[in-house]
Amino acid sequence: MALSTSDLDTQRLAQSHLLPHFTKGQHWRSDGLGVIERGEGCYVYDTDGVEYLDGLAGLFCSNLGHGRADLAAVAAEQMEKLAFYPTWGWANPPAAEAASMIAGRAPGDLDEVFFVSSGSEAMESALKLARSYHLSRGDEGRYKVIAREWCYHGTTLGALAVTGVPKIRGPYEPMLWDGVRHVRNTLGDTAEALASAAAVEEMIVAEGPETVAAVVAEPVQNGRGGLVPPAGYWQELRRICDRHGVLLVADEVICAFGRFGHWFASERFGAEPDLVTFAKGVTSAYLPLGGVVARRPVVESIWDSPMAAYLHGSTFGGHPVTTAVAVANMTAMEDEGIMGHVLANEGGFRRRMDELASAHRCVGDLRGLGYFYALEVMADREEGRTLTDHQRQALEGGVLAGHVRDARLLIRPDDRGATMLVVSPPLIADDVVLDDLADRLDRVLVAAEAWIAGNP
Repeated sequence: MALSTSDLDTQRLAQSHLLPHFTKGQHWRSDGLGVIERGEGCYVYDTDGVEYLDGLAGLFCSNLGHGRADLAAVAAEQMEKLAFYPTWGWANPPAAEAASMIAGRAPGDLDEVFFVSSGSEAMESALKLARSYHLSRGDEGRYKVIAREWCYHGTTLGALAVTGVPKIRGPYEPMLWDGVRHVRNTLGDTAEALASAAAVEEMIVAEGPETVAAVVAEPVQNGRGGLVPPAGYWQELRRICDRHGVLLVADEVICAFGRFGHWFASERFGAEPDLVTFAKGVTSAYLPLGGVVARRPVVESIWDSPMAAYLHGSTFGGHPVTTAVAVANMTAMEDEGIMGHVLANEGGFRRRMDELASAHRCVGDLRGLGYFYALEVMADREEGRTLTDHQRQALEGGVLAGHVRDARLLIRPDDRGATMLVVSPPLIADDVVLDDLADRLDRVLVAAEAWIAGNP
């Protein structure tokens, strides 16, 4: 008789059969592999009962925190009523309601919602939707996409082609579509940032506007660490796209559903995109759901053309259980005033991050907004010393992750373009949690400074 999973050691089972995501074999094979068993609020607990502060909201998605029995109850109730039926020629009540709620909260005239199951699928869908729109207008030559360096837009092959992170793209380069062009982003001031917007137009002109389908950008770029646009940046992208007949796509897989105090970050920055991708926070990660919100004229152009249909689909798109949870999640966020909570507390969050950056000479730069920050690590800010290659490789190779784990803090030690710590807690985090987050992050920075001093 086979033993049940509960009778076996979970770590051994995982190491024997579970293939991890973005995880080095050395870590997965080690005796220190952790197993997270349960969560409550902003904290999760491993199988030994050790508490960790979830300072990354899972992966920028557990916006309402962990252990919400109300969302679980909605999922169970919907499963008993209708567990699944595809949205291929049929609607279902939860999908229709979720689409209506999302459209009602999206900026501008973004009215049509196409559901999939993840952020990568959402980007794939946006790329195909942009191409289909241009085909519907007879612009068969428009297929190229302009994106930004160090951007992250997903891992499926189409989305990966748009992604601008070299180490993630590198192994698969021969398999990638060759229609993407990457342009500079900026860490600088307003004038410098608007110069980076001009680089988008320069690339469109260089490639030939008649060949470009879309410009893709995150309102706040995660890759390279919390790149916040200055006033006027998104308006300049809108002007450029309108001038050249190109669709503007805002990738809000991380940014939407409250991370920056608005349902969509595009609203905060006055952006007017043609398409918006979303995922993660739409269900607070209680079930996987993603999608695209499109302007109605984009969809109607396709429907009224000889194509007559958007030729793309996903088995689980508009799944009744996941969309029922999305409805419950959005309702709870509204009832509990999550947007106002983030806006009311973002100043205090920033103050804590500023104090940490000021207190630790290993913090070379601090970038972010709302409930999302990146702290860039260097050897000594006061002396202007950058990390040596040895220090950088060791910190990014596991030393920094070890300090984070010792502090019982779940945040991301990032290496995309710089050595960074990325912090993005659940949106329910209050002063008590933010103080705890700052205290644990302080311990990480103290340990990092000591390690850097001892390892020149």
